[in-house]
Amino acid sequence: MSGNSRTQRGKPKREQVRRKGALVLSLDFELLWGVRDKRSVETYGENLRGVRRVVPGLLKLFDTYGIHATWATVGLLFCRDRDEMMAALPPATLQPQYDDMNLSPYPTIDQVGVDEAADPYHYAPSLIQEILAHPNQTIGSHTFSHFYCLEKGQTAASFEADCEAFSRVAAGYGLKPTSIVLPRNQFNQEYVGVCKQYGIIAVRGNMDHWLYREKTEEEETTLRRALRYGDAFISLSGPRVFPLAAIDPVVPVTIPATRFLYPHKSFTAAFDWLRLLRIKNEMTYAAKFGFAYHLWWHPHNFGKDYEVNTAFLEKILQHYYALHERYGMESLSIEDVADRVIEGKV
Repeated sequence: MSGNSRTQRGKPKREQVRRKGALVLSLDFELLWGVRDKRSVETYGENLRGVRRVVPGLLKLFDTYGIHATWATVGLLFCRDRDEMMAALPPATLQPQYDDMNLSPYPTIDQVGVDEAADPYHYAPSLIQEILAHPNQTIGSHTFSHFYCLEKGQTAASFEADCEAFSRVAAGYGLKPTSIVLPRNQFNQEYVGVCKQYGIIAVRGNMDHWLYREKTEEEETTLRRALRYGDAFISLSGPRVFPLAAIDPVVPVTIPATRFLYPHKSFTAAFDWLRLLRIKNEMTYAAKFGFAYHLWWHPHNFGKDYEVNTAFLEKILQHYYALHERYGMESLSIEDVADRVIEGKV
């Protein structure tokens, strides 16, 4: 018999290090500021009030399954009362002058209540403090005013003033966030430099597929929205995963969103098993082959049908934990991803 077959034909092959897959979670925390141009307290109040239950519930789930998450928070939610809010506003000359001024909160901001107790739709200091009290949770920026970076009428100067206002209110909590999620995913490459000036190292972007590329509200179509919803159930765009090693390490790092976690809808509830299967299959693919999978949603999406939505999410987190045990899949926040990319640890 010959000797060790591994070495008799020359040098042993170098063992390849298998990259671990990653589940990335980000939440757009905005309350009424994020939907005020489309919905009202009368039409959407149940969802918004439900956030007072959703946030503690999500934090409990995240603690249970060891989940890291980024909470991209609208700056106006940090304000503790109306006096603080009014003092925090950018100068009127630097507030965005959208062609569609219904997008701006400033013309009607004097109608906001006096504080969180009187107006739970516009303030959230108690919820922000609760998030900060839990491990592995980070607060990111969702801009100060839910700023729309691609809409006509806004400028780089107004975006910079918005960033400055956010920086001030966050500092009141001892925070200097290093990530930003741009409202409606309106990623504007021209503003990346401004983000960097304010210490931002991570920006949530969009995956390069025509269904998911950034659009203005005017450019967005009902067909594209419908196809994205269909893509949540059956594969219309392929597996929504990406390799961390392919992310450009130039700061701020752009981390693509993979999939929006749609809430329960009664008219498609019978097919939710397909939606869950699509997510779990994509997660498994990411875990097996060392890709990242980035889920995002708004806390207010779960404000109605809370039990159904959190039960659905828990099934996802249970699957993550099984993948963590079997393949070493990790849970990462946006900031965690950026740190690894910048340090070359991907």
